[in-house]
Amino acid sequence: MGMIKCEELHDLELVALLQQDELSAFIEIYNRYWSKLYSTAYKRIKNHEACEEIVQDVFTNFWSKRNSLTLTVGLGNYLYTAVKNQVVDYYRKQVVRNHFRFGLVYCEYDNSNEQSVFLRDLQDHIVGLIDQLPDKCKSVYQLSRIENRSNKEIAVLLNISEKTVEGHLTKALKQLRVSLTDFLLLLIALLIK
Repeated sequence: MGMIKCEELHDLELVALLQQDELSAFIEIYNRYWSKLYSTAYKRIKNHEACEEIVQDVFTNFWSKRNSLTLTVGLGNYLYTAVKNQVVDYYRKQVVRNHFRFGLVYCEYDNSNEQSVFLRDLQDHIVGLIDQLPDKCKSVYQLSRIENRSNKEIAVLLNISEKTVEGHLTKALKQLRVSLTDFLLLLIALLIK
C-alpha cells in the first residue's frame, strides 16, 4: 500500500483509518477541524487559553477513544458536540470556583461563629441542591443566576430555544425554593431552641 493522501479522504474514511491507529488520519482530522472547533469555543467563552485547552482536550479524548468510536452523527457534529460539552464543563468549574471564592470572602467579613456556621451550612446546602438538578437545568441556572447571562445568550450557548431556557429556569427555581423552605424552617426551629 502506498502513501495515503488523507487530505483527499472524506471524514468517514478518515475515521476508519483512525480506528486502525493511522496517525496521519488523526493529523488530518486535527488540521481539518482545529480552527473551526476553536471558533466554536471562542464564541461562547472569549478566553484564548481556555478555548485552546478545550479543543486540545476534545482531540485528546477523541484519540484515546479511537478504537471504540461509534459515530451516530457526522464527524463534524460529533466534535462540535464534544466542544459544547467541554464549554459547559468549563462554566461548571467556574461556578464552583466562584462559589468557593464567595464563601471565603464572605466568611472573612463575618466575625460571628454562629452566623458563620449557619451561612456556611446554607451555602453548602444551596450548592448541594444545585448539584442535584438535572444537567441541562443546572447549566441554565448557573449561567442565568451566577454568570448573569440573558436567556438569549444561554439559548445560543447551549444550543436550545429561549422557551426551553425559561422552562429549565422555572423548574430549577421551583425545586430550589421548595428545598430551601424546608431547610430554612429546620434551621429556624433549631435556632429558636
